[in-house]
Amino acid sequence: MRNDLYQTVTDRIVAQLETGCLPWAKEWSTGGSGVPMNAVTERPYSGINVLLFWIASQDGYAKARYLTFKQALEAGGNVRKGEHGTKVYYFKQLTVKDRSTGDDKTIPMLREYTVFNVAQCENLPERVVNGKATTIKNLDEREADADAFVKTTGADVREGAGVPAYIPSKDFISMPPFASFKDRPAFYATAFHELTHWTGAKARLDRDLSTRYAEHAYALEELVAELGAAFLSAEFGFDVVSRSAAYLKSWIKACRDNPRAIFTAASKASKAAEYLRGLALAEPQQIAA
Repeated sequence: MRNDLYQTVTDRIVAQLETGCLPWAKEWSTGGSGVPMNAVTERPYSGINVLLFWIASQDGYAKARYLTFKQALEAGGNVRKGEHGTKVYYFKQLTVKDRSTGDDKTIPMLREYTVFNVAQCENLPERVVNGKATTIKNLDEREADADAFVKTTGADVREGAGVPAYIPSKDFISMPPFASFKDRPAFYATAFHELTHWTGAKARLDRDLSTRYAEHAYALEELVAELGAAFLSAEFGFDVVSRSAAYLKSWIKACRDNPRAIFTAASKASKAAEYLRGLALAEPQQIAA
């Protein structure tokens, strides 16, 4: 059953990629409402679920807010009759006996449950349907909070010349000037992409995909960076854009060859985003300045 779930999710995402569609990239404005979250708890989803919700948004949902059938009832509303939900996946830790040693060991088991978009429900209170108000941003100006976030990570970001790149041998990020990008989302998506690469250094998250994925390691690292940029862009209210469509074929092959590859990439991207958030939150006085 567990392997079937991996394959089912992979097939859904690969089907999107094979049409040339990147589930996390949008060619239209979402008004900064791109972070999928639980409509009741306001807790953002992470990992593979973010991609699945972005796919679900193609059904025309205006808000990326979801809840379970039970949560809808408890909030005073209900799911409309005939609506079909979106599958959400999570890992449940199970304790089992190691056959060779007899010792207990913990293994992750993939499980699924179903949630519904607020647009599929009736009679929900406004706070559940709409959540916090989002602010439309000027695409021609820099974002002070995003700049502060980048600064407080401590990454050596050298903006002003060259092409976007993380240089592992010298541990710095090269970024073209802000004015050379078509708009603010493109600039910060690129910065977040390179920052995600930066987190993979041995002194940080020590992300090495070569042992498990061999020939696909380079492509999957690019996918991790792409997803990390998408996750962070959505959190800051930037419309999610992509700069890595050139890797499309290699991503499809990696996922086809190993159904767990997309789970790994999404999980590593979530961990990278969490790591960067942790660095920023460690120096709140700089963010507030």
